[in-house]
Amino acid sequence: MSKRKKLSYIVLTVVIILIIFRLLLPGIVKRYVNNTLQDIPGYWGHVEDIDINLYRGAYVIHQLKLDKIDGESNIPFLDFEKSDISIQWKSLFNGKIVSKINLYRPKVTYIFEEQVKDSVEPTNEDWSEALTDLVPIDINKLTIEQGKVGFLQFNKSPDVDLYIDQISLTATNLRNVVDKEQELPSSVKATAISIGQGKINLDGKMDLVQQIPDIDFDFSLEKANVTALNSFTLAYAGFDFEKGNFDLFSEVVINDGYLKGYFKPILTDTKIVDAFGKEGSNIFKKAWEGFVGFFKFIFKNQKQDTLATKIPVEGDLNDVGSNIFTTIVGIFKNAFIKAYKGEVDESIEFNDLEKEKEK
Repeated sequence: MSKRKKLSYIVLTVVIILIIFRLLLPGIVKRYVNNTLQDIPGYWGHVEDIDINLYRGAYVIHQLKLDKIDGESNIPFLDFEKSDISIQWKSLFNGKIVSKINLYRPKVTYIFEEQVKDSVEPTNEDWSEALTDLVPIDINKLTIEQGKVGFLQFNKSPDVDLYIDQISLTATNLRNVVDKEQELPSSVKATAISIGQGKINLDGKMDLVQQIPDIDFDFSLEKANVTALNSFTLAYAGFDFEKGNFDLFSEVVINDGYLKGYFKPILTDTKIVDAFGKEGSNIFKKAWEGFVGFFKFIFKNQKQDTLATKIPVEGDLNDVGSNIFTTIVGIFKNAFIKAYKGEVDESIEFNDLEKEKEK
């Protein structure tokens, strides 16, 4: 046999092996992913299918699900319709091999911990590290399309059901590939719709390449129908709303492990109703309704019909607390001096926390 024929056979054999490997690769990756998900303590996971795209350096996971085990039943936790994981080619020019992830219609359902009694106690590190292991290289860009996060609690009366829907998020430069000289090189922008059809906006910068990330976030939630919060207020405070709007504005900064920020909730044109039963059914129920109504009347701005305060938080990440005195002063300030403006104050700067830490 001539050398040319031998070379042709070798090339043909290699090609056949590569074709067979390419055909088997999705199944191999699928088994690996399913084994990884099913080995997480306290959870059960599964993926429906996996597509491999070699020329793009990518693979697509379809229908990734992760449930929390509660005795003999499973409680849905993660449900990702489509996860596209690929190499970020432009970062190669900056000397980095990193990946980008696009999550399409991901759903996260959080069941309050006191409701779940696990036979095996899971930890956040278990499931988050397992999902991170599914990506072979560092993640540098993350996008989310039409995401949803839900918060449920079933051992209250009524059941608590809160959620954020239609989440659109873009986070870039997570591994600090470009703009290395910036203090906060990574950026995140997000929009969403809250329960009650409120509009959510998040705009921030981060530095994640350290043990305690530095962040500088602005958050706003505007014009949510406050009656959508009734399951929460009924369960925890025993009253509900007949009408009104709810806004929330916040700034949060973390600099070298030191946190400073505030939360500014605003209730507008609200009306509280009895949550305990029919009118006059119980003297204690009527007394509670009167107390809540009196509290709302005293601590609201009468001209703009707003009930608001500003709740500051400050301290290191091991001891973040709220200044109760300042919160009370904020209530009276809104009631008798002026109503808070419906906007982010832009009153906290990232670099100012250096002085705060020294104090």
